[in-house]
Amino acid sequence: MASIYQRLTNYNNGLIPEMVQLKYKLMLENAFRFFRGTCHLFYEDLSKAKDFPDGPASWICGDLHLENFGSYKGDNRMVYFDLNDFDESILAPLTWEVVRVLTSIFVAFDTLNISPAEAKKAARLFLDTYTTTLSGGKAYYIDPRTAKGLIKDFMKTVKKRKEGDLIRHVCQGKAAALKIAIDNKTHFNIDPTLKESLKLKIAGWIEHVPEWPNHYEIKDIAFRVAGTGSVGLKRYMFLLQSNNNKHKYLIVEMKQTRPSCLSPYVTVKQPEWKSEAERLISLKRRMQNIPPALLSEIEFEGESYIFQEMQPLADKINFELIENNYKDIESVIRSMAVLTASAQIRSSGRQGSAITDELIAFAKRNDWQPKLLEYAAGYLQQVEKDYDQFTADYKDGKFALA
Repeated sequence: MASIYQRLTNYNNGLIPEMVQLKYKLMLENAFRFFRGTCHLFYEDLSKAKDFPDGPASWICGDLHLENFGSYKGDNRMVYFDLNDFDESILAPLTWEVVRVLTSIFVAFDTLNISPAEAKKAARLFLDTYTTTLSGGKAYYIDPRTAKGLIKDFMKTVKKRKEGDLIRHVCQGKAAALKIAIDNKTHFNIDPTLKESLKLKIAGWIEHVPEWPNHYEIKDIAFRVAGTGSVGLKRYMFLLQSNNNKHKYLIVEMKQTRPSCLSPYVTVKQPEWKSEAERLISLKRRMQNIPPALLSEIEFEGESYIFQEMQPLADKINFELIENNYKDIESVIRSMAVLTASAQIRSSGRQGSAITDELIAFAKRNDWQPKLLEYAAGYLQQVEKDYDQFTADYKDGKFALA
């Protein structure tokens, strides 16, 4: 098998080199951050696993782990807690999605120094709750009215945040001089020529897209970095100012799309999408109860992008803050399991995915769950081994830009 260095550099080839360097630096943080940034390694290994239980074909987000659940504002302007990253979404055996989450529990808990016994308990809870929800055949959703425990408290807090909070967080200056704050960590300057091209493209596009408010003008543009796995993609943020109310601003984002990293390993026949952006947006709308606000597709310089509103309500649960309170962890894990099963039920019977009756029948079997737990627990050692090798190679300068 190729080395970790070869597998990582081959996968990240074609992305922005300087941003890939930042991605590698972020992945040094700990084994869980490394796991989040190497989804392709996980599925390459999984595709070669012997006796791994297959399952009905289902729409999956692909890179589902504990950090890829969060709150957002839907296009009905209500706040939801749900799966929120669909870059790697694809039609695949539903067991692939589940084992990715289970592995993330073992890796995250180990990183937080939570005992292996507690990790196994949490993984069993996720799997049991997921199985029960799937066998019921009914999709559920979580908003501030239906949330429980820590997620309920969490959503009450984020619901109070306003668009102005986001403006104050990412911008500097006042009135006519308001600009995106460049910190060279998450927000970066872009080339003036590119900036002008983006401005012309988006200004003209907004004017002719009915879903977007056309009474805004572009005040500033910056390059944006967020997450781990997607670092290296082209990603731009725009500060818009209302022509009707000069005190009203909107922050929007434009993110490059590329094929799911699961594509080389999935044998299930896929639909023919017009673009990767169409795939991503279609599956967001299909799997989430309510899609995010102002979600659209745009093409720029021959590449497809998703275009959406950035939100003050886009937050994730910080497990580091609740690592010593298992009651809170248990509540969050249970909710995440319900949402995972619900997304598969909600998208069942669409373009090749199994119908709900097939999902229910599979959930009522009891021969596949132990194998998923065993694989997830065992793969923790592979993640740690790969992370140690990556760290050693990085310190030796192998990943440095030529």
